[in-house]
Amino acid sequence: MYKTDRDKKLVHISDILASALGRYRPAKDTQMLKIWDIWDATVGKPIAMNAKPYSFKDGILIINVSSSSWIHQLKFLEDDMIANINAQLDMPIVKQLRFKIGKILS
Repeated sequence: MYKTDRDKKLVHISDILASALGRYRPAKDTQMLKIWDIWDATVGKPIAMNAKPYSFKDGILIINVSSSSWIHQLKFLEDDMIANINAQLDMPIVKQLRFKIGKILS
């Protein structure tokens, strides 16, 4: 008996990416991908509406921010944000935050 497309289970893209990246990236890098999943809960809704992670390299998390006034405010919160992010990731991989004005994608 032949299997049809209906017999196949759907797999979420995040599961496919995690599996593929796990083979080619160090565990530290794949752990960092979780930042996008935990971001809103970690920083809170008001910040999450105005700031989103953009990239990560060498312990520096680049964050797109909606305006210069938000950049100014987030600089005061930087140490707390780093501590909260690392606590949620259960790894001290974020050493510094850099803020830049950019698109906030939801």
